[in-house]
Amino acid sequence: MIIEKVLGNLHDQPAGTAPYAGLHKEKVVLPSAQLVKRIQRVTTDHGKDIGIRLSAGSADLRDGDILHVAEASMIVVSVLPSDVLVIAPQTIHEMGVVAHSLGNRHLQAQFFGGSSEYGAEVMVCQYDHTVEDYLKHVGVPYDRQERVMRVPFRHAEHSH
Repeated sequence: MIIEKVLGNLHDQPAGTAPYAGLHKEKVVLPSAQLVKRIQRVTTDHGKDIGIRLSAGSADLRDGDILHVAEASMIVVSVLPSDVLVIAPQTIHEMGVVAHSLGNRHLQAQFFGGSSEYGAEVMVCQYDHTVEDYLKHVGVPYDRQERVMRVPFRHAEHSH
């Protein structure tokens, strides 16, 4: 089977609706780094080999993406947890200094508001021991966690 488009995402379903209730969910378990690949061969948790061939303009895969739906089952993307640093600057000054420093390292980051699952305004980046040392040195609060990142970390396009 070759998948050429994503049919939707389980996390985007309106509250109170369950259009896929009762369907058996077969999973394609991927590390975050593989979410950006347009063409790949994967195996479901039931041993079924499938190919993914998305067009060049397609969005990156995300946790919960629905790849296939049949009579009684579906195939869904499930992302493995990533080792991340959850950085929670206490002031706008701390945020600016940290963002500037990490930006100079071309570090990939994602930002979340207070209403997110983090419960605070935070910056999340992939774990790096030099970043952890820097945060300790400047005294900015952070926590190292294993998190499922629904969207992949991606380098921003830029030039010098």
